[in-house]
Amino acid sequence: MTTMPTATATTQGGRLRVVLADDHTVMRAGLVALLAHEPTIDIVGEAGDGREAVRLVERLDPDVALLDLRMPVLDGVGATAEIVASGARTRVLILTTYDTDADIERAVEAGATGYLLKDATRDQLVEAIHAASRGETVLAPRVAQRLVAKMRRPAPVALTAREVEVLGAVADGLSNAEIGRRLFIGEATVKTHLLRIFAKLDVGDRTRAVVVAMNNGLLRQR
Repeated sequence: MTTMPTATATTQGGRLRVVLADDHTVMRAGLVALLAHEPTIDIVGEAGDGREAVRLVERLDPDVALLDLRMPVLDGVGATAEIVASGARTRVLILTTYDTDADIERAVEAGATGYLLKDATRDQLVEAIHAASRGETVLAPRVAQRLVAKMRRPAPVALTAREVEVLGAVADGLSNAEIGRRLFIGEATVKTHLLRIFAKLDVGDRTRAVVVAMNNGLLRQR
C-alpha cells in the first residue's frame, strides 16, 4: 500500500470512528467482523447505499467513511462528492473490487482520500483507515501503479482541422502547390502546416506522416 503524507491530521489519538457503506450485506458484515477486535477503530454506523452513507456522516461526524464504489441510489463517487462538498471533516476511503482508470480518476476527482481494493489484508485496511484519518493519500499498490503508468503515457496527438485537410491532400498525392490551390492557401503556408504536422507526429517525411496519422486514427484510410 502506498501512502503520501500531508501536514493535516484529523485525529489526535484515541479510537477512530468509522462509517461503513456497502450494498452487499455479507461483505458489510465481513468487514465489521474483520474490524470488530481492532482496539483503535469503532464502526459507528452502517449503510447499504451512498445516500444513507451521506446521512450517517452528517449525523455521526465520523473520522472516516469507508465506502464501496458501486452502490444503489447514490454510488461511492457521488457520496464522496457530497461529503466533501458539505465541508465535513470526515475523510473518505473507497474500498472496492474495481481498479479501472476511469473508476480511480472519478473517485480521486470527487475528493476521496484513498482508494483501496477488497483483496487488502486486515492490517492493510487498518493502516489505510488510520492514514486516511490523518489526511494521507492511500492507494492500493495496483492503483498506484496504474496512476503512475497513466502519467507516463504520452498525451494523444491532435491535429487541427486544417492540418488534417493538408495531410489528406498529401495522402491524395498532391504536391504543395496543388494542395495550396485546393485549399486556397499559399504554398508557404502549406509548408508551414507540414512542418507542424511532422513535429506533432515525430516524423521526417510526408509518407511517414500519412502512415502514422492513419495508424492513430487521425486520418481516414484513402
